[in-house]
Amino acid sequence: MPRVVVFDRFGGPDVMYLVEEPAVAPAAGEIRVRMEAFAVNPLDQMMRSGGLPAAVDLPHARLGVEGTGVVDAVGPGVTEPQIGDPVILTAVPDASVRGSYAEYTTVPASRVITRPAGLGVVEAAAIWVAYSTAYGALVEKARMRPGDQVLVTAASGGVGRAAIQIANQIGAVPIAVTRQAAKQDDLFAAGAAAVIATDETDIVEAVRLHTGGTGADIVLDLVTGPGQQDLVAAARPGATLVAAGFLDPRPTPFPVGAPLTIHGYRSFEHTLDPVVVKRMAAFLNAGVRLGALRPAVDTVFAFDEIVEAHRHLEKGVHAGKIVVTV
Repeated sequence: MPRVVVFDRFGGPDVMYLVEEPAVAPAAGEIRVRMEAFAVNPLDQMMRSGGLPAAVDLPHARLGVEGTGVVDAVGPGVTEPQIGDPVILTAVPDASVRGSYAEYTTVPASRVITRPAGLGVVEAAAIWVAYSTAYGALVEKARMRPGDQVLVTAASGGVGRAAIQIANQIGAVPIAVTRQAAKQDDLFAAGAAAVIATDETDIVEAVRLHTGGTGADIVLDLVTGPGQQDLVAAARPGATLVAAGFLDPRPTPFPVGAPLTIHGYRSFEHTLDPVVVKRMAAFLNAGVRLGALRPAVDTVFAFDEIVEAHRHLEKGVHAGKIVVTV
């Protein structure tokens, strides 16, 4: 019988466990996906630990908002995709009920895209959340253009690395920010035009140096918290700041300094919009085909190692996505 990861109470990784459940038949407008792999995201950690503002129905809650697999069954009225098609999940509206941490899951047919040719299962599992978030924040929100100087915080993470690659594909100039100088070489290899290590460099001075004194045109803040004020000071007057992360749980002070356009961003703004998803999929396909977009994978775990996968996430030492194969 198919297996699924569930948890009955909020807490650490140990609250998760595997159970066997029959595969659910897809309803009208839905498809069933035989999962091949899924990624572990900070959102999953927040949901499991009780840190998510949205309600989670306990007990027997599920997890997982991204993954890839093959269409196994289709419900009434579904013509695309078809049985046997490899797909990527673009949104799981009710992850606590039918999350991707499972051998089978059902989703609306409109919530998948065709898996890009040439993208392996592990990479396909790791690509959507990071790249759709970075694309949505930089292209749809900030209207990134060729030549823009783009400051990216938490650049070693999945979204940060995706932002670097997307900026390069557009022709913008990605400036990566990391807390650790030891990660500089890795970020240069990932495509950063410049790297600022805040453990040894003042971020405002470094940005001014790398931008010829003008400051950043776009700031992608994947951390927020009190440090955002330094990012505001590093931006040029009239720049755009997109706050798209929550790594620092401390309050974020109201920005004071140069006049900026400031957006808050959550990926579901666009991943639930079929028009934008179509643009995202086209951009992703082109980038994969050209070799410009390729997710960095840190560690791959087996399905029965899901607890260890979450422990690895909580250590905060991963460079790239954590993937679990089913």
